[in-house]
Amino acid sequence: MTVRWGVAGPGPVADKVLRDLVHVPDAVLTAVGSRSAERAEAFAAGHAASAGRGTLPTAHGSYRALLDDPDVDVVYVATPHPTHRALALAALAAGKAVLVEKSFTVTPAATREVVAAAGAAGRFAMEAMWTRFCPAVVRLRELVADGAIGEVCTVTADLGVRNPVDPATRSFRPEQGDGLLFHLGVYPVSFAQMLLGAPEAVVAHGVLHESGVDVEESVLLRYPGGRSAQLFASLRSPAPGEARVLGTTGWIQVPPRFHYPSRIVLHRTGHDPETIDAPLTGAGYTHELAEVNERVAGGHTESEIMPLADTVAVQDVLAEIAGQLGVRVVEGGPPSCRDGLRGGGQGPRGPLAPGER
Repeated sequence: MTVRWGVAGPGPVADKVLRDLVHVPDAVLTAVGSRSAERAEAFAAGHAASAGRGTLPTAHGSYRALLDDPDVDVVYVATPHPTHRALALAALAAGKAVLVEKSFTVTPAATREVVAAAGAAGRFAMEAMWTRFCPAVVRLRELVADGAIGEVCTVTADLGVRNPVDPATRSFRPEQGDGLLFHLGVYPVSFAQMLLGAPEAVVAHGVLHESGVDVEESVLLRYPGGRSAQLFASLRSPAPGEARVLGTTGWIQVPPRFHYPSRIVLHRTGHDPETIDAPLTGAGYTHELAEVNERVAGGHTESEIMPLADTVAVQDVLAEIAGQLGVRVVEGGPPSCRDGLRGGGQGPRGPLAPGER
């Protein structure tokens, strides 16, 4: 079965992600939706190879037209974070499956609303957390499950870039989801959740920009049994981007950048370090796209690798961090039927380093 893809928000993130669609068998990009017909057309022209049918993807000048397109099975929502809820709900109501860019939404209530809507509609929904599908991370989880390092006690992860805001360029825009938490901060939190589950306590310290968004955060998560996670993320100072999983009989190093690694190093007590190479296909997004394609084609409603319960758990932690730091969070309102879902198209979504997503 060929799965037909549409994208809502033809910006730089979607451009990077969907260039890997050519590596996924039985997947084609059939439509692009934006508030700007010109931007949709330009994106479609740049992704002709992903159409796989000798014609360009259809360019729609509104999200409503994209969702009404009968040639779309799954919609990749790549608009600014505050609009994820509205577009995901509208896509599910239109009978489409959804892949929603991380962070899934900007509030736990919105995340739960989308999850409930997907369940009620019987449609596939998943957060686009590409890290979990990287072959090196898949291998890491296998080693942990097999007891290669004993019981996991602590997870550490850092991710930082030096990317100051130029005051002459409108600064950060909370209404567009700018800032650290929903762009980079979600990666360490999701990595810890993947290995340790939901924490019983969250302690966060950080730095806020005058606009009300966070630009740096240090987070300590406490879990039952004395387990913990120590996480750091920043938009004002570079960091290696390394993660470590520490167990009772060894540890696993995930070299930079841990959110899209191509190798891990296994350290077991009494043994020499073992480097395990697991190359990425394409730019690394292929693996999550292939998961969505396979699940949608098979009639599934969730991914076992990135289940919706994990997305909810991560969103709860993000909300706790935001609350403790006083981060200004702006949730987009419901789409209007009258304006044809002409919400903001995906432009540059806050300051990120080249290659970061």
